[in-house]
Parts: sequence; C-alpha cells; structure tokens
Amino acid sequence: MADTGVASFGQIVSAIGEGIVWVLQNILMAFVHIAQAISQPQLWLDWSNKESLMRFVYYGGSTEVFFAAFTIFLLVTAIGFWKRQVLWTVVRALEGMSNTIGRFFAWAGLLMVLQQIIIVFMQRIFTRPDIVFGFGVPLQFDISWYAEELKLYNALIVALCATYTFVQGGHVRVDLVYSAVSYRTRKIIDMCGSLVFMMPMAVMTWMYGWYFMWRHLIVPKPSASDSLERLLAKSRALRWNVETIGFSANGFTGYFIFKILLVTFAGLVFLQAIAFFYRSYLELVEGEEAEGKYLDRDRLGDGEEAYEGTH
Repeated sequence: MADTGVASFGQIVSAIGEGIVWVLQNILMAFVHIAQAISQPQLWLDWSNKESLMRFVYYGGSTEVFFAAFTIFLLVTAIGFWKRQVLWTVVRALEGMSNTIGRFFAWAGLLMVLQQIIIVFMQRIFTRPDIVFGFGVPLQFDISWYAEELKLYNALIVALCATYTFVQGGHVRVDLVYSAVSYRTRKIIDMCGSLVFMMPMAVMTWMYGWYFMWRHLIVPKPSASDSLERLLAKSRALRWNVETIGFSANGFTGYFIFKILLVTFAGLVFLQAIAFFYRSYLELVEGEEAEGKYLDRDRLGDGEEAYEGTH
C-alpha cells in the first residue's frame, strides 16, 4: 500500500511550478499596483478619509507592497548591471541616509546622560517629585516619567543608528572563515549574506511589526489575517486610539513610539541590505581597488588614532 503521507515527485514538481507562477504573477501585478498608487494617491494618503487610512494599513503589511519593493529592486539591479554608475549612486544615497540619520540620533546618548544627571540632582539634592521644563505652559511630569523615558533614548540609538553603525563597520562580527578566504570569495559571502540574512530578517520584522504598531494606534484593531474588504468594513467604526498607558501610575506614556521605531528599524535595515548587496557586487566586479569606494566613515580626532577600530 502506498504511503499517502509522502508527496510524490510529480506533486513536488507541480508545487514548485505553481510557486514560480505565483511569484511571476505578483511581479507582473506589481507594475499595476505601483501605477495605481502613484496615479491615485488619495486612495491611501488621504487620512481624513477612514477608508483611505485602512487601505494604507492593509497595503503597508501586504504581499502587494512586498512585491512592489521587490520588483523595483529587480529593475534597479538590472539597470545597474548594465550601467554600474547607477548602482554607485544608489549606494551613496542609501549609505548617506544611514549616516545622516545615525549621526543625528547618536546625540540621544548624550541627552540620556544629561537627563539622568538631572534626575539624580532633583531627587537627591532638591528632593523634588517632578521636573518642569519651559516657560508659560511648561512641560511638567513626575520624575518617574522621566526615568522611564530614558528607555526611549536607548530605543532611538538601537533602531535608528543600527544601519549607521553597519556602514561604519562597528558591529561585532564572528569570523570563522571570512578573513582566510580570497577577496572575491569575501564579496560573494557579503552578497549572499545581504540576500539570505539581512533582507529576510528585515521583511519578517516589518510584516510582524506593521500590524503590531497599528493595533496600538487605532481601533478597531487591524489584524494581519484581515482581508482588504474586512478592513474597509471596519473603517466605519475607525478612530484614533494612541496608546498612552505607562507601566506605573506616573510613568512614561509614549510607548507607542517604540512600535513606530520597530517598523522604522526594519525599513532602514532592508534599505541598507540593498546598499550592501550593491556595494559588494560593485567591489567584486571592479576589483580590490574599488573596496571602500565612496565609503564615508567617521575618523577620530588628532591624538586618538590608537583607538581607531576598537569601537
């Protein structure tokens, strides 16, 4: 008797064929979806219309937006294979964006230290239960609010400076074979790493984080399993319901920002994965003299050269 629990070779081939056809159909439909999004922005950007907002929520974490991004990536890659300067332009733009965002939000580390010092002074020296900033209509919160808000600075640094740190070569690497192989092999490893690890991780984080974020911003709460028609039906009862609940009575009330930062982090990592793939490819085809081309890395000041590369 045949084992019905084991798929036949024909069934496997058929499933693979259906998967390929599904991918090709979605790539072709991506051109239609991109054209519709550009020609009819009011359908998803006019947030005064509840249905428009629900369309934005649905498509932001949908298969359609993934294949739209994937199709654009394929087109840019194909053009770049023909004209390499296009890829260099994309690399410089994406790395420049990561550097700009990272250098700006790295100052959150200084703000975190200064705020912690103020909290200690207000608690231990002035014995105040709150801190007031500003004039006229001041910003006044309990000290516990400011103490919990320190976590926001950590989140800003982790989420918005991760790709900047990657461009700067500051992430810790576990090197088992990388340094021992040839230059070309290293570049191939980098290309495969960006496609196999960075991009899928960023996509998965985005897909899960997108609806996680919106469930803390609006009601009725959207779900990843909801169809567009179901979300449009829910839009009749739609209203903003931004999460403002702290972990303590007088604690920090802006935890919805962490959900937004999670999605932003995933988007930045995905874009940096594209930049890294293109850079690795260009350095592979142009040879060792192209390594580090247009790479904008920070340098320490005079007298600090001994610490270069240790951070």
